[in-house]
Amino acid sequence: MTRKAGILMPVSSLPSRYGIGTLGKEAYRFVDFLKKAGQSYWQVLPSGPTSYGDSPYQSFSSFAGNPYFIDLDLLAKDKLLKPEEYQNLYWGSNPERVDYGALYQNRFKVLRIASERLLKKKPADYQEFLDKEKFWLDDYALFMTIKNSLGGKPVSEWPEDLRTRDKNTLMRTEFMKRDDVRFWKSVQYMFFKQWKALRAYANSKGVGMIGDLPIYVAQDSVEVWTNAEVFQLDAHGRAKDVAGCPPDGFTADGQLWGNPLYNWDYLASHEHTWWIRRIEQQLKFYDVLRIDHFRGFAGYYAIPAADKNAKNGVWKKGPGIALFRAVEKKLGKLNIIAEDLGYLTDDVFELLEQCGYPGMKVLEFAFDDPKTASVYLPHLYTTNCVVYPGTHDNDTIVGWWEKAKPKTKAYVKEYFQFADDKDIAWKMIREAYASTASLAIVQYQDILGLGSEARMNEPSTTGKNWTWRLTTTEYPKEVITKLKELARMYTR
Repeated sequence: MTRKAGILMPVSSLPSRYGIGTLGKEAYRFVDFLKKAGQSYWQVLPSGPTSYGDSPYQSFSSFAGNPYFIDLDLLAKDKLLKPEEYQNLYWGSNPERVDYGALYQNRFKVLRIASERLLKKKPADYQEFLDKEKFWLDDYALFMTIKNSLGGKPVSEWPEDLRTRDKNTLMRTEFMKRDDVRFWKSVQYMFFKQWKALRAYANSKGVGMIGDLPIYVAQDSVEVWTNAEVFQLDAHGRAKDVAGCPPDGFTADGQLWGNPLYNWDYLASHEHTWWIRRIEQQLKFYDVLRIDHFRGFAGYYAIPAADKNAKNGVWKKGPGIALFRAVEKKLGKLNIIAEDLGYLTDDVFELLEQCGYPGMKVLEFAFDDPKTASVYLPHLYTTNCVVYPGTHDNDTIVGWWEKAKPKTKAYVKEYFQFADDKDIAWKMIREAYASTASLAIVQYQDILGLGSEARMNEPSTTGKNWTWRLTTTEYPKEVITKLKELARMYTR
């Protein structure tokens, strides 16, 4: 297997004058940077529309793209916007943080202007897009139309005839609010067009896109509303049990995610068609797909929906290899990375071996206990894995090092033979590149040597995540040189 390297950089974190990173000029500049730095991959976070809490892992749809990522300057270039219609609006006061409130207030107003112009003179491929994506787009557009007409209320608080999808009510709603339905469809056209162009550009530069597919969907999502049989729901459409993780050394109460769980018996009886379509849709966006919480396919943790923490959950058997055989039968061999972190048992290792997917190794996890040979220590890696110094759920290397216990620091220095802790981020990046892992992925925050202020997500916390942004539009020459030299030295 060819050794390669890449960078984890959320689209939302790219520089932009309009509150959040987009699929525009700075995304193309980032691709150019990756090419110059000898990188083969750009890894991003999930690209779906975010809901309450702003997490890309809690989306209104598993098939749609995030409207916030649509680049306004590109829309102006397509004559769908005029500069004065968006350049002077309020997009937030802190360029280092995404202000999701400001985006919610202003982004859709601007997109409605662009939508009106697009629909007056529809592009030649517009109807083709509607036809090709009809299997999910019609439901999504109606879902968002209803949700916005009800002030953003979750499906559980909708009137019963809408919540239970009464056929006559839906037909009447779709007719009465047809302009809004058209708007939401046109927004997805804009997103797909821009993403397709960016991916083609990246591929032309020898850069592949690595996407991220959350295992679960949000309770308040179009998937749960339209495919109730796919999930473990009660008569009112609410989850019986919800997803999460059990208590461990990091979280005494465990992690309560709140997502509905799958009805795997139903899915198996229908040849896992829903999951196959979900994965197939993601591969329109990406060259490689990282599947989040892979261990949930071997066995999943079910927590009573009424509980306030994850202490009372129980483990239940997942679909296992049958799901992935069904996927491969329909879609062929796929480039998939299995996020196999967390509480691992023999059935998880067995499933990973059966699938043959590379798992993940995180250097920050390797040095907690000098007396235990952690599976994250590089000398225990196989080639069939992906190494990260840290992921979006971890502190930056500098932040992790500043908080590390003295025994952890001593262990790291002894293991890697570090004489000191100067430039600790680059030291750890070098060790990731030097490992036997076929792919090394590094957060861009770590390349810049940033501290905890640049952390993307701290699990089990709210109100401060998913907001970090890069402010400079320049990529330092010394960074490009160092990355390119590391890639050369370690044949990546």
